[in-house]
Amino acid sequence: MEARRAISYKRQSYRTNPTMLALIALCSLGQIAGTLVDAAAARHLVDLVIIGSWLSFYLVPTFERRSGLLFTLATRKMLDQWSLFDWQSFGLFVMDVDKKGGTNPVSMARHGREGNSADLYLSNYKLGKALGIGTFGKVKIAEHLLTGHKVAIKVLNRRKIRSMDMEEKVRREIKILRLFMHPHIIRLYEVIETPSDIYLIMEYVKSGELFDYIVEKGRLQENEARRFFQQIISGVEYCHQNMVVHRDLKPENLLLDSKLNIKIVDFGLSNVMLDGHFLKTSCGSPNYAAPEVISGKLYAGSEVDVWSCGVILYALLCATLPFDDENIPNLFKKIKTGIYTLPSHLSAEARDLIPRMLVVDPMKRITIPEIRQHPWFLAHLPRYLAVAPPDTTQQVKKIDEEILNDVVKLGIDGNKLINSLRNRIQDEGTVSYYLLLDNRLRANNGYLGADFQETMEGDFSLMRLYDGAPAISHRLSGLEDNHGTLRQQFPVGKSWALGLQSKAHPREVMLEVLKALQELNVAWKKIGHYNMKCKWLPSFSAYSENDLGIPFYSGTSVDENMMPGRHSYVVKFEFQLYKTRDDKFLLDLQMLEGAHLLFLELCAALLKQLRVQ
Repeated sequence: MEARRAISYKRQSYRTNPTMLALIALCSLGQIAGTLVDAAAARHLVDLVIIGSWLSFYLVPTFERRSGLLFTLATRKMLDQWSLFDWQSFGLFVMDVDKKGGTNPVSMARHGREGNSADLYLSNYKLGKALGIGTFGKVKIAEHLLTGHKVAIKVLNRRKIRSMDMEEKVRREIKILRLFMHPHIIRLYEVIETPSDIYLIMEYVKSGELFDYIVEKGRLQENEARRFFQQIISGVEYCHQNMVVHRDLKPENLLLDSKLNIKIVDFGLSNVMLDGHFLKTSCGSPNYAAPEVISGKLYAGSEVDVWSCGVILYALLCATLPFDDENIPNLFKKIKTGIYTLPSHLSAEARDLIPRMLVVDPMKRITIPEIRQHPWFLAHLPRYLAVAPPDTTQQVKKIDEEILNDVVKLGIDGNKLINSLRNRIQDEGTVSYYLLLDNRLRANNGYLGADFQETMEGDFSLMRLYDGAPAISHRLSGLEDNHGTLRQQFPVGKSWALGLQSKAHPREVMLEVLKALQELNVAWKKIGHYNMKCKWLPSFSAYSENDLGIPFYSGTSVDENMMPGRHSYVVKFEFQLYKTRDDKFLLDLQMLEGAHLLFLELCAALLKQLRVQ
């Protein structure tokens, strides 16, 4: 009642033009979108987005323009940009053309919690029953009207997300799932954002969680458990290749499709692995968490997923957990000591693999490439899992011609579709394309190796259909300079590492490095026992004006104030000493700020000071 009295008051406060009111009513039906907002009102919109408050609407000269602006935005589906706007407060100042709130876009935005807004934003889908209720909202089954294929729509309520301070978690999951394209990672087809909710249009999997499957079936035969495990490792490896660590792998986050294929879900606790940096956050389920995670120690990332996979493999083969206790401190104690029992029914190869994964020391724990080479893993390995998954950037280059033609037959422009696929643009065409592609692959009993690899080869002919430094190894004075690739390919061969390696004591290594940096006039600040943040202001006696675009200066030390723009030549970097798996110590340098060429010059000078040839 208070809202309606306020609206009535505003109606009396403004002199309204009957013609304008008629136009607003038509605009609410989407008939003349865009006719009410002039250039001045558009400029006011910028202010509204910045301030995010209904008070800024006083800048709009008239009530009619204020109302028309919102109607136009609604008909243009721009309301999703107003997530921070206080819709309830602003509702007091908006004329309620449709009192029932049934078809009026503004009313639907204001009363989205009543469920009417879904009809506006999900017009390409026919909503079905609820599949479940999650932390932030419901999950519903739906039918994609253009293709007829089923999808799952995850509804995330913005208010609940904000109240739980989980915005970053949700954004991280969306960002990761938009990037990933793998047969054993849940597919995200589309993201639709509204003022009140975020709709995630995802792959529909009907057979539930692996956890429930284990509870129902009990311990699995090794061949069945191996099939699940092979798919899990393939998906986890794909995550790691794209520098993402899941950190919450457990049977509850492994779904099964209609053909009992694994789909990894819930990337909310995932994080991006950066070269030269560690993670420390303790997260995930305690029973599946690695010792270094629950201990609060630094970890690189991939090793904690290997531990979780080891716990999952144990659960598949034994229908119990290796580490379990109702008392959390006791559970943590068991995990940290790494003491558990292996049942006698396990095969010799399984009894060999599990202990290699459940090693307390992460440096001695088996890696994903090594798991791939283990005899137990290799048995009955499907062809499509026997090869490394393609790089994400390569996946978008190949477009399936048959699926493309099928989408064009649905009324989608071919040239626009190709452009959207190449640039990873989310629209009606790309959603239809990937739905058809994924369903065809599932119909062929999974992602066949031939299909999975052929899609990576040769693709540039499709556009015409719709046309109108060598590795060097140095070794001297106990230091090794190994240059190689960051990603290990198959088959697993000799391990390579970036940086300088030494067998000397870490304190001796740090002392030598700091002496060398001192000789080079590098200043440093300690941020860890074996981690320093450094700053180098180079002298320019070795450079001419032609080289760097500045006048010639001589001398080994130059005051920053002597040269205009001198600060732009400062190089900031960080170095960290790591312990490798073969008990050596690796020195890694990472540039933080400055010119790349100057940083390379510094690295060369440092190698010279350390007498690395």
